[in-house]
Amino acid sequence: MSSFETILVERPEPAIVRIVMNRPEARNAQNLQMTYDLNAAFDEAVQDDAVKVIILAGNGPHFSSGHDLRPGGKNAAGVDFPPIGNWGGFAEPNAHGRFAREQEIYLQVTRRWRNLAKPTIAEVHGKCVAGGLMLAWACDLIVASDDAQFCDPVVTMGVCGVEWFVHPWELGPRKAKEFLFTADAWSAQEAHQLGMVNRVVPRAELSASVLELARRIASKPSFALKLTKEAVNRSVDVMGQPAAIDQAFALHQLCHAHNLQEFGMVVDPSGLHPSVRKPPAAAE
Repeated sequence: MSSFETILVERPEPAIVRIVMNRPEARNAQNLQMTYDLNAAFDEAVQDDAVKVIILAGNGPHFSSGHDLRPGGKNAAGVDFPPIGNWGGFAEPNAHGRFAREQEIYLQVTRRWRNLAKPTIAEVHGKCVAGGLMLAWACDLIVASDDAQFCDPVVTMGVCGVEWFVHPWELGPRKAKEFLFTADAWSAQEAHQLGMVNRVVPRAELSASVLELARRIASKPSFALKLTKEAVNRSVDVMGQPAAIDQAFALHQLCHAHNLQEFGMVVDPSGLHPSVRKPPAAAE
């Protein structure tokens, strides 16, 4: 197995791979390095014919606090990492370049992970916020600890939800509107009642419960698992989910364009955590 900078790859059993986000000091915030590390690890697991189930988990107190908005050493999509999508235009100015970047690192990569040809399970504990939801929602099953909390607060930042906009599908349209309008968090128990989460288990039993579920799935024939996933995903697709996601993504970009004109940055800074706000200009 390959080694990575921001994730750990474990093999608890021959037929099961466990990919662990490993930036606990950043609450597993997803920077560009983690995005491409995850993509490479998923690809390796898919290409290993012995692997039948993939688990996605997080090290430390939280599953993921979302996208890391702080400037990083490697932060140029299509430059610092070879592109995996088919959009291009990363060096173009203004909306063209921003659209290309977010197509690559948010929309297209999440779509790739959602369509991996093997069952995936998100093992969620602690906070699962904004971009963290995209990671969990890309998985086929979600098992949450009883202390898990979910939230998409980006409306507070002047944007109409995260880029992988499946809120109405995961929560139902009315609850999706409530959680987006208010930026309130919802508990693991409520997520289970809404059908977003498959199971809720005590925190101390989370990893063992996910592994047991993965073991049960791995006992089934590989080809049948692949085609079952394909059948369910395509059923959702013909209901219109891909078109709805693409439409919401375009509106997401409109929000960025508005914020850039209004505030000089792609989000409303009043909704940002202090750690990622631009410092005020020094008085002359």
